[in-house]
Amino acid sequence: MELALGQVALLIAVGTVGGFLNVMAGGGSLLTVPVMVFMGIPGAVANGTNRIAILAQNITAVTTFARRGFRDFRLSLTLAACALPGAIGGALVGVQLQGAWFNRALAVIMVGVMLLMHFDRGARQQAEDHQPSGRQLVAGHALMVAAGFWGGFIQIGVGFIVMPILNRVMGLDLVRTNMHKVFIIAVYTLAALFVFASQLELLWLVGLALAVGNSIGGYLGAHFTITRGERLIRIVLNTVLVGFIIKLLFDL
Repeated sequence: MELALGQVALLIAVGTVGGFLNVMAGGGSLLTVPVMVFMGIPGAVANGTNRIAILAQNITAVTTFARRGFRDFRLSLTLAACALPGAIGGALVGVQLQGAWFNRALAVIMVGVMLLMHFDRGARQQAEDHQPSGRQLVAGHALMVAAGFWGGFIQIGVGFIVMPILNRVMGLDLVRTNMHKVFIIAVYTLAALFVFASQLELLWLVGLALAVGNSIGGYLGAHFTITRGERLIRIVLNTVLVGFIIKLLFDL
């Protein structure tokens, strides 16, 4: 697929916004995947191509967090290892969704994500030095399998699944929640991308253009997470929530 300069600019712009939202809260793929579909890209191909940008975005975010001293790779790795088999299974399902079935699934998932955000009462404020108990660790790791499946299957809204697991179930503060989130998603996205690339003809130029924007947004999201902390994350969460609800209402 050849890209006009305007399309490249659109993908970078949408990717930047999407990457910022993904790192700060979630829901960025609600922008990037529909834009690709509207460009005439088949749904399953758009779903797979989006993973190129998601991988670049989260590698950038992980690096940004680590350079600022926010890293706990041991816990991130064990959580990512639990998400990995779920993501592979989800991706194997995702590659089967073609044409109208993908569009229908996307519409249902978008409604589900909106409802999830609407009924979520907001993230809990946790102490920065809180260490998860053994019970919290077991529950968090178990739930990551399901989160990985969702991420491998469609990716859209996965942040609103991973964040409650890390923040509410495991008791991590929002900055460390995002620190672990981007690492987990980077690891399972690599596996999901391999599955999609082996089954479908992905549009790598489209993915790379989107990746440029997602990487910029990922860096900005990680930077503002660290410098502005939980207050800004809550503002972004609420803003995304209101914006998506308004969009849903107008699309009815």
